[in-house]
Amino acid sequence: MNTDTNELEIIKKYEEKGYTSNFRVLENLLIDNNTKSKYKPSEVFIVAEHRFEGMSNPADMSILYIIVTKDDFKGTFLASYGGAKDTEVAEFFNEIPKENVTNNENIFM
Repeated sequence: MNTDTNELEIIKKYEEKGYTSNFRVLENLLIDNNTKSKYKPSEVFIVAEHRFEGMSNPADMSILYIIVTKDDFKGTFLASYGGAKDTEVAEFFNEIPKENVTNNENIFM
């Protein structure tokens, strides 16, 4: 990936491809902020992910998940990882079955 590309630029590129839903994690469920639909880890598919290091502090890392839900809602989720990670979010994404994770929609391939 081009290291000059930031999270917002990547999100914009995916939004142009139809990945417009925004999600949050609460009580081990992924929630669509617009529709309020809730998804268990087994109902979520990660079709690409991008990792970023912080500009001023390399320990400030984030990961951008490109997501498709079981009912075909497409969107993104930006999570912190490393020293500043949210454990609830990390646990949710770790519970997504490995067979639900691909890199098929990676815009940089």
